[in-house]
Amino acid sequence: MNTTTLCFDFGNTRLKCGVFVMDQLSEILAIENTGIDPIGALMDKYNPANTILSSVIDHNVEIEKILAKRSSFLKLDSLTRLPFTTPVAKPETIGADRLALAAFAVNFYPGQNNLVISLGSCVTYNFINKYNSFIGGSISPGMEMRFKSMNAYTAKLPLIKADWNFPLIGYDTRTNLLSGVLEGLVAEIDGVINRYEEKFNNINVLLTGGDTVDFARRLKSKILADPYLILKGLYAICDYNHDNKM
Repeated sequence: MNTTTLCFDFGNTRLKCGVFVMDQLSEILAIENTGIDPIGALMDKYNPANTILSSVIDHNVEIEKILAKRSSFLKLDSLTRLPFTTPVAKPETIGADRLALAAFAVNFYPGQNNLVISLGSCVTYNFINKYNSFIGGSISPGMEMRFKSMNAYTAKLPLIKADWNFPLIGYDTRTNLLSGVLEGLVAEIDGVINRYEEKFNNINVLLTGGDTVDFARRLKSKILADPYLILKGLYAICDYNHDNKM
């Protein structure tokens, strides 16, 4: 019998659900809002045995009740049983999305140094060492946040959307903004990777998030690019907890 697991990722910008049949990601679904109806409809359609929720927003708590009533439900937080350790000052402050990324790294590259970079509302750099410990990283403004901040904190700079067809040397306001944000982020990511590679002899670099493909094409560093690492990490945590029930 094929077991279905729904992995819910509620991020600051997007709400997603990954449908796993056994251990294979078969569908990625966009969720319109955190109301009860969209979640109930997904439960009706897929009738999952297991569900897991990673949320970095203030979602409707009734969702958790629905998931718990109709499946074996796991809410990802600092109290969740994890396949790695978190020897940081305040583990309870680690975002659920970052826990999922660490779980992916440990599940697929155990006993290795892993730097997982996630492109979202913020860019997060997450380092999991060869002892399977998530020891921290860094956070910087994401692409959309950079575009919005230049518009919000100046009198005349416009709000523009990302367009990867831009010159290195901008010739008007729009192309100057594109080059500044996009080239700046590429340079930042390459620079951070270089710093980690200088500190650690062998390291895997993983890149994920909605703009993964566009950034991966421009990075000088050797990386593994996959837009769905959070969903796959959520499944790994869900599977780990069901395999290790007390």
